[in-house]
Amino acid sequence: MDAGQIPEPLEAEGGRVIELRPGNDDAWFADLFSDYAMLINRYIYRRTSSQDVEDLTAETFATAWRKRGEIPREFALQWLYRTAGFLVANHNRKNRPTLLENFPDVASDADPAAAVIEDVVLRQAFYALSERDRQVLLLAAWEGLNAEDIARVLEVSPGAAAVALSRARTRLAASFAEVSADGNDAARSQFS
Repeated sequence: MDAGQIPEPLEAEGGRVIELRPGNDDAWFADLFSDYAMLINRYIYRRTSSQDVEDLTAETFATAWRKRGEIPREFALQWLYRTAGFLVANHNRKNRPTLLENFPDVASDADPAAAVIEDVVLRQAFYALSERDRQVLLLAAWEGLNAEDIARVLEVSPGAAAVALSRARTRLAASFAEVSADGNDAARSQFS
């Protein structure tokens, strides 16, 4: 296919026709995979068990292949992050009963990235935040996304993402100060 030529429509299951965006063909997909597979793999690795990472990464890219005509070229990475996030959330909800005796003391969104925080006070402050605040902070800190990219992942305006990120950072600082003060009070009362 020539560079300026529009690809032929594909016949999907049920007779539905999928129009491909120009350039979203085999070569485009190969480039998409080579450019972003490692990033998506790491994103998934931090959010689920290590034995499921390869399958979920493959499922993310299989979904991208099936929906290649719908993926905006300039926002492909954000689209992949969003798709991977949905797949991980669905995967983590399936057949994972939580026994009451094993229920965690802190909020959990099944994201191991937060569990690697070694500072106990920081970890407590982080888990005291809402799931949305934790998600925004992890997208910025762990994935290195800016407010505009976070907006695409969360499907909000860039302004809303910037405000959410700023507020999440402010709430984390306040939570950290509160948890630190509580810890210092407890330590002081132990030695009084």
